[in-house]
Amino acid sequence: MKVTESGYLDTQGFSVILYQSTFHPIFLDQKTTAMEMILHGQRIATNGDVRLLATPEQWDQVAQLKGKQADKENNRLTATLSYPDYQLDYRVEVTAEPGGVRVSVNLDKPLSEKLAGRAGFNLEFLPSAYIGKSYALDGKTFGVFPRSPGDPMEKVATSADDPKRLPYQREWDEARGYLQPRPIVTGQSITMAVEDPLYRITVQSENGPLGLYDGRNRAQNGWFVLRSMIPAGKTEGAVVWHIRPDVMPNWTRPPMIAHSQAGYPPNFPKSAILELDPKFKGPGTAKVMRLSEDGTYKQVFEGPIAARVPWLRYEYAKFDFSPVKDPGLYVIEYGGQRTELFPIGKDVYSKSWQPSLDTYLAVAMDHVSVREGYRLWHGVSHLDDARQAPPNQQHFDGWSMGPNLDSPYKPGDHIPGLNVGGWYDAGDFDIQTRSQFSVIQDLALAHREFGLKWDELTVDWKARSVELHRPDGVSDTVQQVKHGVLQVLAQIKAVGHTFPVIEEPTLRQYTHLGDGASKTDGRIYSEKLGPHEVDGNFSGNPDDRWAFTTKSAGMQYGAAASLAAAAPVLRGFDDALAKECLDTAVKIWEDEHANPTPSVSRPGSFTPPAAMLAGEEWNAAVQLLIATNGGEAYRKRVMEMFPTVSQRFGFGAWSAVHILPFMDGEFKKQFEAATKTYVEQLDKELAATPFGVPPSRGTWGGSAAVIDLGVRMYFLHKAFPEIVSKDYTLRAANYILGTHPVSSTSYVSAVGTSSKLKAYGNNRADGSFIPGGVIPGYIVIRPDFPECIDDFGFLWFENEYIVGVASRWILAANAADALVR
Repeated sequence: MKVTESGYLDTQGFSVILYQSTFHPIFLDQKTTAMEMILHGQRIATNGDVRLLATPEQWDQVAQLKGKQADKENNRLTATLSYPDYQLDYRVEVTAEPGGVRVSVNLDKPLSEKLAGRAGFNLEFLPSAYIGKSYALDGKTFGVFPRSPGDPMEKVATSADDPKRLPYQREWDEARGYLQPRPIVTGQSITMAVEDPLYRITVQSENGPLGLYDGRNRAQNGWFVLRSMIPAGKTEGAVVWHIRPDVMPNWTRPPMIAHSQAGYPPNFPKSAILELDPKFKGPGTAKVMRLSEDGTYKQVFEGPIAARVPWLRYEYAKFDFSPVKDPGLYVIEYGGQRTELFPIGKDVYSKSWQPSLDTYLAVAMDHVSVREGYRLWHGVSHLDDARQAPPNQQHFDGWSMGPNLDSPYKPGDHIPGLNVGGWYDAGDFDIQTRSQFSVIQDLALAHREFGLKWDELTVDWKARSVELHRPDGVSDTVQQVKHGVLQVLAQIKAVGHTFPVIEEPTLRQYTHLGDGASKTDGRIYSEKLGPHEVDGNFSGNPDDRWAFTTKSAGMQYGAAASLAAAAPVLRGFDDALAKECLDTAVKIWEDEHANPTPSVSRPGSFTPPAAMLAGEEWNAAVQLLIATNGGEAYRKRVMEMFPTVSQRFGFGAWSAVHILPFMDGEFKKQFEAATKTYVEQLDKELAATPFGVPPSRGTWGGSAAVIDLGVRMYFLHKAFPEIVSKDYTLRAANYILGTHPVSSTSYVSAVGTSSKLKAYGNNRADGSFIPGGVIPGYIVIRPDFPECIDDFGFLWFENEYIVGVASRWILAANAADALVR
């Protein structure tokens, strides 16, 4: 193995990475840092470092990285680390040696008495790669990695003078108990996946024994863990492992043929992208085969693949098969690989969005029960919403409350009226209000633009009941818009304004998986009652969610925009609610311009606060201009703001395309010129990747950015077809449906021949999915390994559904369908 220019150890078929990234500042352990191993194209191990528990969880203590070095001369990686609260400083070294690597832990001084028997070197292995496969210990003990955890648990020692943890961490530890699983087996050497040459690997400990643990005993997202304890009194070579991957001779990664799992329209360009190992020597052509009624395949096209383009770890080549136009079912063959079946037909996009609307968004509906046939997705949830969050509170999910509550309620008070409407934000059960804004606006735009009449839900707000596959005569988009509006208006009525989030108060509740109705008792907390007492609709259990009631200008404008967007959709269905929406939106706008609210930065936002606020005000002006059919105050403000917001055209100014009928000729000229400039810049950016869409280079997959591109360019194409082609929107849709890196799995669960069926929804403990949910997709494991694991759903940055992405997909899919029809 050699140290690469990018700073990791590599040989054909095997790579070792050491601290190319660090633990997340908010979410801590994401399973993407410390020592990591990639074997035969699969990241099989992560988090190789000193830990204080055998199976640590997401919020347990982690080391601080002080420095790292990649030594090309000695083919050695070194990370210098520290647990400053424990005065533990050490180095982890990974050195190439014949057949694999030597891993050593070297301490600056011997372990303190406090850490003796607690500190050890852990390396975590991907469950989906090893479940059901064998292990061999010391050549004489054999077993199979279990499908589900079942190891005896035992109490672990804690020290009274341990460094203090954050309050929510201490509460979490006390609620769960200080328990860890016993090892499955222990020994000096273990071979994993003995029977599987793709995943077979041996780890030998030079000094203390290895223990194999199952992290799923503590948490469903746990991995298998190999651990060696650090002995007291030792410093250099306190732990030494020799790792021997069984790399297949001359192995190359098989070609991956990225294509749309939903298929292609007949008279439009059709292409697949081949993802190729740089050492793979393949043919210069690919084939398209058509499925016949008798089950045989007939070749209908063979064409050249384009020149390979290097990007990240692999090379990419385009295969254009546009001449294939006849309706039917097809596969692509290249380099010994055959794709799943996909159709060619006029209606390929027309059935790709309904599950997002009538299943995923329906299942995400809060404060109601949701039933599908025999299945109850969840009961009526969060009837006890919500309690006033306390001041000066830092929350584990990134939220916080400052010294001002911006609310008429005292800390801990019940805030009445919040137990209506809204959607669970993502794979958890909180209501993030900006997500509510996004879903309302997306569905309102989809309804206005495409006239969606789809009706497969029965929604009864009085009964707090939703049933799937049961039409009730009302468009599902209209009903979903109403459901979102009810929550937005409830917040305004309760405290005078919308606020960022309604969130679980404890980690114990935050990690809840299952029926949302069982996460709280549904009864309003009363301090007059004992912990287990119940009195009608009140209980002594303080499990009610917290309302983080901070007021901000951005939230004000977001509320105005979403309510304004909703008003036209609701007219004719609920006229009183439509009027309330528009009246409230206008009032918020007028109040903000008369008495501006201070701006508050969004958690995790990289956009400057001033630019963010300008974008939110701009959006409100656009939505109010539409809702008032050309209101002069909003038209004037749009004119004033355009020169500034147009500098970030793709992040908001483009939406002026919706208001062109209300603007004068000069504005239209300015907007057309700005569109042209934007497209020229965009083309340069998109040309930097083989897929022609925004790449995922952060810590969260980039599906949302691609879907946004598809929506944005559809509307710009409608306005300026000579400047903006149809290709952007179709490219974006095909990307989501399978034409992306790593695998060709559709990112929309249950849409396309092969789709993501193990995802990070709130039913992930079942290893399952929610139809219509859209995952983030691949990320880059630094520095160059694209990853989106198909058969493991517990990595949220690759697999977590978000309601605002699903609603945006409804727009993008309808846009693609409109273009091809």
